[in-house]
Amino acid sequence: MFKYLFRWQKGRQLSGYDKMLLAALMWPFKLDMYLLRFPTGSEIASHTDKVLSGRHFRLNIVIKEAKKGGHFYCDTPLFETKRIKLFRPDVNEHAVTRIDSGCRYVFSIGWLRSEHKDSND
Repeated sequence: MFKYLFRWQKGRQLSGYDKMLLAALMWPFKLDMYLLRFPTGSEIASHTDKVLSGRHFRLNIVIKEAKKGGHFYCDTPLFETKRIKLFRPDVNEHAVTRIDSGCRYVFSIGWLRSEHKDSND
């Protein structure tokens, strides 16, 4: 994990975006924080991010919008404003439209919660 810290690497969907790991936890729950960079020409096709167990949550904060394109879509977000997106990537289809001009930057925090409901949910 440390070899990826603060280094740009290709995004998971191989769609032209880059990610930089800023922080990660494995205990008491799994959590990651990334800076995402979407250069001109990148996009993410509609998909879900499956997990082996638990419920996956992700909070995306748009730091810089692209000049043209780069819009985030999610079929049923938990909360959404122009710059803040909270959603369940494991169960909700989500995508980013093609960046036609400029570069888009997003601060992304993801975490897994156990399957069982507890009094804090």
